[in-house]
Amino acid sequence: MTDLASAVVKYLKFMKKKIYLVGWTILIPVLAWLAYFAHYTMTGHLYSVLLSFFLIGSVLAAVYHSETIAYRVGEPYGTLLLAFAITVIEVSLIISIMLSAKGLETISLARDTVFAAVMIILTGIIGICIIVGSIRYKVQVFTLQGVSTAMITLVAIVAFLFILPNYTISHDNGEYTSFQLIFISITCLALYIGFTMVQTIRHRAYFVAPKPKDALETEDQEILPEKPSLKVTMLSIVLLILCLGIVVVLAKYLSKDVDALVVGAGAPKSIVGIIIAGIVLLPEGIAAIRAAYNNRLQTSLNLAFGSALASIGLSIPVVAIASVMGDFRMTLGINIKSTVLLGLSLFIITISLATGKTNIMQGFVLLSIFLLYLFTTLAP
Repeated sequence: MTDLASAVVKYLKFMKKKIYLVGWTILIPVLAWLAYFAHYTMTGHLYSVLLSFFLIGSVLAAVYHSETIAYRVGEPYGTLLLAFAITVIEVSLIISIMLSAKGLETISLARDTVFAAVMIILTGIIGICIIVGSIRYKVQVFTLQGVSTAMITLVAIVAFLFILPNYTISHDNGEYTSFQLIFISITCLALYIGFTMVQTIRHRAYFVAPKPKDALETEDQEILPEKPSLKVTMLSIVLLILCLGIVVVLAKYLSKDVDALVVGAGAPKSIVGIIIAGIVLLPEGIAAIRAAYNNRLQTSLNLAFGSALASIGLSIPVVAIASVMGDFRMTLGINIKSTVLLGLSLFIITISLATGKTNIMQGFVLLSIFLLYLFTTLAP
């Protein structure tokens, strides 16, 4: 009888996993678009709160559809797809806000947003993933070659964009000249494309999650759902585009409320960059933490590093081209405090991931750096 009950439970879980498109993931983006077009007749704080709920719901729906597509295409293409989707949101937000509010008030928006994304990913998301995985499994393993490849690429791009501008003499205040900006952007883009080729073609095995050997494997890992059909996948692609689109337009619409809230609270303007980065990284963060909870830390790290590299290697070149064509200034160099926090984050995460195994203390240290970053931003 026990075996029969266990078989029934497993079957029900399997059937549940086969349902890839649930009602709310279809309804939320549709309602969000309708609510957005209602701004021609509706205003006020209550309306802004409603749009905020739809914004969060659309982000969560984007996670759902991204994971459906990712499961269909397999690793590491799935994590690459999600990272690209997040980058589309980030670039669209940065450019739309910079174009709608030209001037010195947006000169550091791209830097603040991308730097915030890097710090959130390296210390916040990875730190939480390590903690969640360590609480449940004590030790988790991953492929060291893939992580080291991502790390060397990330360190190089970070140095080019955030540190080197402070030491060039052609322009002041941490800015590149237009020629320097284009050259650095092409270099960073080439590095990102090279990393993508290594990840998907030349050394794909470095980024494929090893099969968990821990005795605490869950039944969810033992019962894998069949891949979604082509029809379901195509529908998820359409819905993902709708979700990403509404996230961009809602975030842009609500940006004025966010600016007013930041100014009213007397907080630094760099908080706006953290808020934008937090919104666009929410889908990736949820997916990464969920993967770590299911003992797939390799997937979590693929998502985290892939998103960090895409955020810098794709976002900055696109924004740089837009700034040159639109003739508006963009500063990239970070101050001494940010340089220290960034260097400490890269140093700690390099040591933490140098053995191919994780433990809970590594996660606590990374999370403490993230909290310190937030605190020193609010109280500089």
